Amino acid sequence: MNTKPAPGHGPPTPALYHCRIHHTRTTPLHHTFTHRTYLWLVDLDDLPRLPLPMRPLARFRARDHLGDPARRLRENLDHYLAAHGIDLTGGRILMLTHAHSLGHVFNPITLYWCRTHDGTPACTVAEVCNTYGERHCYLLRPDSDGRANQTKEFHVSPFFTIEGHYRMTLPEPGPDLTLTIHLEHATGRPLTATVRGTRHRATTTALLHAAVLHPLSTLAVTAHIRLQGIRLYLRGLPVQPRTPHRDDGSRPP
Repeated sequence: MNTKPAPGHGPPTPALYHCRIHHTRTTPLHHTFTHRTYLWLVDLDDLPRLPLPMRPLARFRARDHLGDPARRLRENLDHYLAAHGIDLTGGRILMLTHAHSLGHVFNPITLYWCRTHDGTPACTVAEVCNTYGERHCYLLRPDSDGRANQTKEFHVSPFFTIEGHYRMTLPEPGPDLTLTIHLEHATGRPLTATVRGTRHRATTTALLHAAVLHPLSTLAVTAHIRLQGIRLYLRGLPVQPRTPHRDDGSRPP
């Protein structure tokens, strides 16, 4: 694997970010947890090409993300953006995600930073998945600091209704990764999630180190989410009725 400089704009890719993910719930009970993992930052036009023995550790498959599994990831993003009136005319798209690793992947959120052909930031796409196997994409228009507001449209946690809106800060990653998502209700801010990470070159040695440091990383994400759900349920937090998901074009027709 060779890390390549950005073609005019943005960070070099591919890159690995060793991350600390922190969730704080404030109401109706207080609950916090922290999880450590690693994420990939990749260019959709230049996905990593791993040596054959390393490929089980990281695959980037269209079927694990939005759109038609028969198309390439880049094609699916372009198709989604075109449905919302956006044409990047070949501009760069960066994706921050967990890779499919050792037969498993689960991404609570995958982020795409999209630029036009001249490098101008066009939009950010937040692709959110829940443990019910559903997926939804939010098309965001962040300001120069990566800040955006978005009405909640998708049921994620079984302990929250679909009411509220998100206040997000999602700047394009650099040497450091700093992401914040607040869920806000009329009565306050019941949930805050943060991701903090440090960039490393995505060499074979770095990937092996990350895989050893965070074994079965994507399976651990799923297990961690379910464990926290069990803890909340045992503490008496009621499960909320789930709103059926409306297709937003992120699934194939």
